[in-house]
Amino acid sequence: MSQNPPHLRPDLAPRASFSEPARPGQPTIGMVSLGCPKALVDSERILTRLRAEGYAISPDYKGADAVIVNTCGFLDSAKAESLDAIGEALAENGRVIVTGCLGADPQYITGAHPRVLAVTGPQQYEAVLDAVHAAVPPKPDPFIDLLPATGVSLTPRHYSYLKISEGCNHACKFCIIPDMRGRLVSRPAHAVLREAEKLVQAGVRELLVISQDTSAYGVDRKHDTSPWQGREVRAHITDLARELGGLGAWVRLHYVYPYPHVRDLVPLMADGLILPYLDIPFQHAHPDTLRRMARPAAAAKTLDEIAAWRSVCPDITLRSTFIVGYPGETEAEFQTLLDWLDAAQLDRVGCFQYENVAGARSNALPDHVPEDEKQDRYGRFMERAQAISEAKLAAKVGQTLQVIVDEVDADGATCRTMADAPEIDGNLFIDEGFDGLAPGDLVTVTVDEAGDYDLWGRLTD
Repeated sequence: MSQNPPHLRPDLAPRASFSEPARPGQPTIGMVSLGCPKALVDSERILTRLRAEGYAISPDYKGADAVIVNTCGFLDSAKAESLDAIGEALAENGRVIVTGCLGADPQYITGAHPRVLAVTGPQQYEAVLDAVHAAVPPKPDPFIDLLPATGVSLTPRHYSYLKISEGCNHACKFCIIPDMRGRLVSRPAHAVLREAEKLVQAGVRELLVISQDTSAYGVDRKHDTSPWQGREVRAHITDLARELGGLGAWVRLHYVYPYPHVRDLVPLMADGLILPYLDIPFQHAHPDTLRRMARPAAAAKTLDEIAAWRSVCPDITLRSTFIVGYPGETEAEFQTLLDWLDAAQLDRVGCFQYENVAGARSNALPDHVPEDEKQDRYGRFMERAQAISEAKLAAKVGQTLQVIVDEVDADGATCRTMADAPEIDGNLFIDEGFDGLAPGDLVTVTVDEAGDYDLWGRLTD
């Protein structure tokens, strides 16, 4: 068992896991998947296609005929991490195909690593397959190479990410995701629901709904309808969430911008149809900082919205991420953010120190904050957030909660409550009477102890 550290980056997906061995002579591909859950879904799609063509998936470099590195390009630090991963794959294997967000700038990659076999951009699945075919020709066996309906999953069997759209229509000055992934393109409602249904039928107990902007789902489609189980379902996040909630699994919403229609989701949470959990990227609270970010400057109204959500669903868990040290951020603006955090009392909080990203408009803004001040503000922000988290978790001691089991080892069971998403939030640990528990079990516990980010509890009789 392990506790979630407070410095855990809020943009990372769980580590990909591989378990199926290759048969003798089967061509084998390795995968290094970096970045957010949206990129992890891209990796799953690529591997599903390759697996259907007869390739095995290797868990290490030595067992692979070639390695795909799915890169992240969100921050300069993420770019550096991607280049390091490419270099490691080249050193350990030598035959490397690069894809993902950083692949949108092939010269950046080949300039650092000219020996890579190919570079493709995000969502260019066919180009990745072509590169693999050229490097390692397929040898499919039609009697053996069969896939379950759900395809290849890089997460534990009991939860799965469900991507509902690609791209983003926002023009935040610090972000280059729209340049790399394009404008919003939503999947038809019936396609999302069909995938979700298959996942649940295959044993998935929790669906984590992701996109670049979940609230905007269907805007590009003008919220058209599509047939689903004898009726028409609208491509709108409220309708989609209602349908997903009827499949019998936990449904958790990520990357939800606080548009007015989000209030229509909260009654679904209060009724138990979807989890009472909203992951909302507020980014900051001072109106001037938000304007420089080119984001809606309505922090005061946001507090009113939060109060309205809680009036409908008192148990709602609110998670968000923030940027400190944004160009031009004064001490007074930062103090406004701290005061807003005290007023909002968010349950789960992540934080980035601002970084320049090549191509971002924020690079040209005046009055960049010195590195030591960014670090100081990050420390003060996380200290305030930790105090709020500690108090909120302490209030849960004595409560009876339903949890999902993620892992069981000799020391106990690592679980999550409805208030905790995988990797980015806290855990609930059961260290007595956990015999017989298995990943994916939904059990009821009484909370005995609370820490800064995690809980401990015992199974109820």
